[in-house]
Amino acid sequence: MKQASGSGDPNTAPGVPDTESTPGIPDGADDVDARLATRLAELRAERGWSLGELAERTGISRSTLSRAERAEISPTAALLNRLCAVHGRTMSQLLGEVEALAPQLVRADDQAVWTDPDSGFVRRSVSPPQPGFRAELVEGRLDPGADLRYDRPPVPGLEQHVWVREGTLEITVQGTAHRLGPGDCLRFRVRGATRFTCPGPGAARYTLVVVLP
Repeated sequence: MKQASGSGDPNTAPGVPDTESTPGIPDGADDVDARLATRLAELRAERGWSLGELAERTGISRSTLSRAERAEISPTAALLNRLCAVHGRTMSQLLGEVEALAPQLVRADDQAVWTDPDSGFVRRSVSPPQPGFRAELVEGRLDPGADLRYDRPPVPGLEQHVWVREGTLEITVQGTAHRLGPGDCLRFRVRGATRFTCPGPGAARYTLVVVLP
């Protein structure tokens, strides 16, 4: 995975066209990054949006969006969350679209693992989204000191159940912070910003159930 770029940097300078097409994926791109980049470009094209229009909708700069669509960077979790919000998808749905069709039985060795080096977040898709199912199962791990922030829900009203397996996890929902230890479970519907932090001293490992409204 390549170095990730932030999601809130300013737009590029005036004079840079916002209707540019995305060049081909470089030969050195990671396979997952390349497929994700291609899918992001396809979603934008399906809506007929220029990079400038997508930048306005997401608050992500044209340059960052362009680099993500060329697989020059690995998008952070926060950046993907903004893109999912405008495309009406959960993060698992988006990542699932760049994987092969998920079988009924998902062996441990076949579960896709995605890492956000910017936030210290590791995400394992235990039970990936599949047509006909509304729920998905995710295993998350946050390193000590990790701070993962989502400024909006990918799908308004998304239902989440978080069950902490190891360590300490702090989750802020609608301005209220909840501190969870091993065995604790927090359930809520996502309607605004959320924040996941790991105060340490060890990593936090948790199970997340996501249910579409």
